[in-house]
Amino acid sequence: MTDHYEEISDAILHRLGRGTTKLLGKGGYTDEQKEIIYAVVTRLEVTKLKSIVNEIDPDAFITIMPTHEVRGARFKSAIH
Repeated sequence: MTDHYEEISDAILHRLGRGTTKLLGKGGYTDEQKEIIYAVVTRLEVTKLKSIVNEIDPDAFITIMPTHEVRGARFKSAIH
């Protein structure tokens, strides 16, 4: 979660080549509406993703969860 969701989403698209999904959330503590960026990246892209987010918004709230399978024609593993 971040107030810089447009900039981070754009950076994920252009610097990682990954699409994002924007979800509307509401802070449980502040009760403020926030945009949540959801992105699926490979294990090898996680460090780059964290770097991008930290560069744009060091205060962004990030969760990283393992995913065992991704289905869909639009998701292609990057060549490393």
